[in-house]
Amino acid sequence: MQNPMLDVARVRMALRQLDVKPSRAMGQNFLVDAHALAAIVDAGEITPQSLVVEVGPGLGVLTWELVQQAGEVISIELDKRLIARLYDEFASFANLTLVNHDILKSDIAQITARRPYRVVANLPYAITSPVLRHFLESDHPPELMVVLVQREVAQRICAAPGDMSVLAHAMQIRAVPELVAIVPPEAFMPAPAVHSAVLRLRHRAVPLVPPADERKVMRVIKAGFLHARKQLGNSLSGGLAAHNIRIERDVAQRILIEAGIDPMRRAEMLTIDEWQRVATGVAAVVDLE
Repeated sequence: MQNPMLDVARVRMALRQLDVKPSRAMGQNFLVDAHALAAIVDAGEITPQSLVVEVGPGLGVLTWELVQQAGEVISIELDKRLIARLYDEFASFANLTLVNHDILKSDIAQITARRPYRVVANLPYAITSPVLRHFLESDHPPELMVVLVQREVAQRICAAPGDMSVLAHAMQIRAVPELVAIVPPEAFMPAPAVHSAVLRLRHRAVPLVPPADERKVMRVIKAGFLHARKQLGNSLSGGLAAHNIRIERDVAQRILIEAGIDPMRRAEMLTIDEWQRVATGVAAVVDLE
């Protein structure tokens, strides 16, 4: 059966009835392309046994596909007008639970009853990074996340050493990222000014950084990226100082050398393992707690 939520006229009528005006500033764009929708659902590797958590179902275009394939779907929507419509549209689907709540204030373990689950969602652009971190840093993270995000954000998350960022490190410590597909602006209504991408994140059973050390390592990474285009030998002490970690420049250079890192390298060139060695050296000199 064809997804009825893909009908553009139906989408326009629904928005008028609800008096919802999509906000470009908030990245509220409604997906109306069947090929893009199929790419998201296929990437989710959903089975009849799957518990799927959806964030920001909007008018329900992705929700409709999920309830056809998953054993159970939990859709979390903040907008009360949209959640009311979803209750009406999906009243006949016993495998769908609608939750009217802010995902960033939601207890994931409680919502899922600590069952294994995966996240499949078309995320509002404005909250992409906070939502990803909310799930990955939860004490009950998903096995898999498939999200539709801005192409540039997906590319940053999937970056390799030489083009890394704070966001890439934060995501890759806990998950293996993969850019699955590019989605053009015309797949949405209204069309955004940028391309989007289907991003898949597989949870690492063993994170690249031990949980007990992650906060310390990320604190040093953020300091290192404060002046990302400068050589670390010249910028690291200043970046650390901006994060209330006081180390003299010559000490910072010595830490880099002892960690096996050329002080002439820049922050985006380092691997997570190298940042761990830098954080260990910094922690030997000052308290990183």
